[in-house]
Amino acid sequence: MKKLLNVLLVAGAALGLMLGSAMAQTAKPSAAALGYAKEILAAKNVSMIYQGAVPGLVQRTKDVLLQSNLNYQKDLEEVSVIVAKEFAGREKEIGEEMARIYATAFTEAELKDLATFYKSPLGAKVIAQEPVAFNRARQYMDQWAQKFAEEINGKFRAEMKKRGKEI
Repeated sequence: MKKLLNVLLVAGAALGLMLGSAMAQTAKPSAAALGYAKEILAAKNVSMIYQGAVPGLVQRTKDVLLQSNLNYQKDLEEVSVIVAKEFAGREKEIGEEMARIYATAFTEAELKDLATFYKSPLGAKVIAQEPVAFNRARQYMDQWAQKFAEEINGKFRAEMKKRGKEI
């Protein structure tokens, strides 16, 4: 659940980055912009959301293949080790693309300011507290939705009762 929340937070942040800056660069980002973007991602520890991508995909592929090839279980297990070793490190491609997305969503100056901010005590606090705040907000929204759904259900029943129909 916590990992899913972190994934959603990062995905939301990435979406916000893509949509949020009217001054965003449209050309290929500079090396400096990419560097600042990578600093931001490192400060936010974004790599934790995709660090297990390769082993996870190898395992998922092996499991799918096993479903229709049960007689090859031993072979598929051995092959999965080979494939995992061959593709180890490929998850870094995700980090590179995320950095490129950040670097094109903001100007170089904005990226520099963000990198500086996330290294500051307040920036570190934002990084630490954002997941906590989002989790509490999600819990509130879940409770609110439950209560509101009950209220709506009651209203439906009352309106149907006015029509002489019990539901």
